[in-house]
Amino acid sequence: MKLTNHSAVPVYTISGSSTARPLPDWLARKRKRSLKTDPEFANRVELLQDFEFEEASQCIRVSEDGQWIMSTGTYKPQIHTHYLPHLSLSFARHTSSLNTTFLLLSSDYSKSLHLQSDRSLEFHTPQGCHYTTRTPRYGRDLKYDKRAAEALIPSVGVNADGNGEVFRLNLEMGRFMRGYEVDVGGDDMASAGGGALQGGIAVGSVNVAAIAAESHNLLAFGTSLGTVEFWDGRSRGRVGILSLPSALSGLQEAERAEITALEFHQSGLTLASGTSTGLIYTYDLRSPIPLIRKDQGYGYPIQTLTYLQLSTESLGQDSSSKLLSADKRIIKIWEPSTGTPWTSVEPAVDLNSVAWCKDSGMLLTANEGRAQHAFFIPQLGPAPKWCSFLDNLVEEMAENPDDPSSFNQLGDSSAGAVYDNYKFLTTAQLRALNLEHLIGTTSLLRPYMHGYFVAQRLYEEARLIADPYQFEYERAKSVKAKIDKERESRIRGSKKELSVRVNRRLAERMLEREEKNERRKAKRVLEKGGDDAFFGELHGDAEIENGIEEGAEVQTEGKGLLTDPRFAKLFQDEEFAVDETSRAFQELNPSTKPSTSTQRERGLTAVEEEALASEAQDLGSDLTSDSESEEQTQPLEKDSDRISSASYKRSGHRSQRPQQHMRVSSSKAPQRPRDRSFGSRSAESRKPKMGGKRNVVGEREVTFAPERKGKKHIAGMEDGKYGNNDKGERWDKGRRSASGNVFRNM
Repeated sequence: MKLTNHSAVPVYTISGSSTARPLPDWLARKRKRSLKTDPEFANRVELLQDFEFEEASQCIRVSEDGQWIMSTGTYKPQIHTHYLPHLSLSFARHTSSLNTTFLLLSSDYSKSLHLQSDRSLEFHTPQGCHYTTRTPRYGRDLKYDKRAAEALIPSVGVNADGNGEVFRLNLEMGRFMRGYEVDVGGDDMASAGGGALQGGIAVGSVNVAAIAAESHNLLAFGTSLGTVEFWDGRSRGRVGILSLPSALSGLQEAERAEITALEFHQSGLTLASGTSTGLIYTYDLRSPIPLIRKDQGYGYPIQTLTYLQLSTESLGQDSSSKLLSADKRIIKIWEPSTGTPWTSVEPAVDLNSVAWCKDSGMLLTANEGRAQHAFFIPQLGPAPKWCSFLDNLVEEMAENPDDPSSFNQLGDSSAGAVYDNYKFLTTAQLRALNLEHLIGTTSLLRPYMHGYFVAQRLYEEARLIADPYQFEYERAKSVKAKIDKERESRIRGSKKELSVRVNRRLAERMLEREEKNERRKAKRVLEKGGDDAFFGELHGDAEIENGIEEGAEVQTEGKGLLTDPRFAKLFQDEEFAVDETSRAFQELNPSTKPSTSTQRERGLTAVEEEALASEAQDLGSDLTSDSESEEQTQPLEKDSDRISSASYKRSGHRSQRPQQHMRVSSSKAPQRPRDRSFGSRSAESRKPKMGGKRNVVGEREVTFAPERKGKKHIAGMEDGKYGNNDKGERWDKGRRSASGNVFRNM
């Protein structure tokens, strides 16, 4: 999916030769593994299954109900029919000769009439070719008059009276009727075949026909002389002749422009005609003077003229009528009233036929080359129902700044201007503003997805009525914003400040992460020798002019959330502030510690204070009674604070940190009765509390109380291991210690 036209009206190429490289079937199977890593081939959009022909496609038509597409092509001559709701090929059917053009007689594909290049007319049904007949001369075009149930076939050559003919095949009676005789200038007797049934090489012809089926049902036939003849199907008589402007009437016969395309407007009062020299004229049937003259630009014959008129209006789309003109090189869409170009599409291959899906922005083409093309113009209309996902794809491409196919990448900010005067509201928000009764009754509420687009003025008035104090709230908010701005403008320290109002901790974490990544990249470059080419790929060649030291912060253009304008409100608007003390935030970020300003210590309840006071009294009596007994029975403990040899410990070095001991006390011990009066409890609460909060769970309580350093009791003194000397030396001093460091005691 590519952005084809970089103009004010973007055109997206959905399928065709310019979206992905065409690969043969045998090569695709051979390179199946390598194509998995090819981003262009992997990201292609295949709108319709097998929307292609082996060599080229000749003609394409969309059914009236919008659910079927029928196209003809070669080689071999065949017909493809696609069922659009399934996005797949329904069937393919081969024919005996090449197709010139065809029509869908029914609202679906079930009845179709095909004009073949061998002068035959084939009627096709779902079962196959139903009937075949032949015309006296080769046909150039094919039209169907619904009111008379007649197929009109403009042909080449002249009859016995020297006039060109438009054959009439009555489908109700099943036979040819007397045709319309049109002046085409007679036969060229000087060329080969002059005077024969098919006429000479330069014989005149009726090239094209048009029917004003939605209005007065007037018939128009364009000739090789450059004239347009109008016939009334009711009286079967000529009612008028329209010639080209007088500037072209004086040209030589070989240079005279022919009429190659005709199209009536829905009103029936305007006619558009295209010539073989690439010129387009629009006429008012009440005047022979053309309203507008347009040049297609390439000089090729005009093949298709179509008035594009949407039956429904939608937001962000131009509902005015447009005129589509196409030759074999380019498709142009312009304003029929002023002639102002609107947009254009120039595919890489030659075009043979163009079809428009009604009430949408989708264009389908039959063209030279294997793949048929599909173009989507969002401002012309929405995507058809069978490919409504294209609207979401276009919106995602337009919002992605890194996508080279994004329309917003061009720097044109007017693409989203159509939504500036509307506010998107859900049904619940409409109910809160008392606007629910307007749903389906006014154009001010336009449905879209799960809500509605509401006119901005209506939204502001309804909000003021629903909340009269909204003005005071907005005023206080603006005053606070100005005060915060003045505070931020004061002189700060050397630490880099962030221009954010809310979510400052989030911004600081993101900035720290980006700086860490940049330092890591710079360190990696220095480890590789400081290669300029490698470093230029990471940060650009402009950043290495003065060199970068290890650990320096690399200044690059940030592409994260801090510099992305789509997330500007995340750090500016208070409505997007992150509450780090909320339960939802703590569940999602269990390792994030809330800021100290937001932390609050929970106060104690009355029951907890009462339990704490009683435990403090019990603890005081237990500590005084057990302190003396512990000094006599506590064994010598190892000092785990130092890592040294045994002789270093014997030298008298001990840890200065008070030791912690574990005591186990029973909760079943007899306790003195507690005083439940308010005076005693208030007096106890003013006493200094010892220890921390303790709650007894079960029958035992485990506490850790620090002990004051006292005189240490050395085991073995009573056993006489130290002898009777005054110095207290060991009796085994003369022995060699296997575990001690001998050199330490020397």
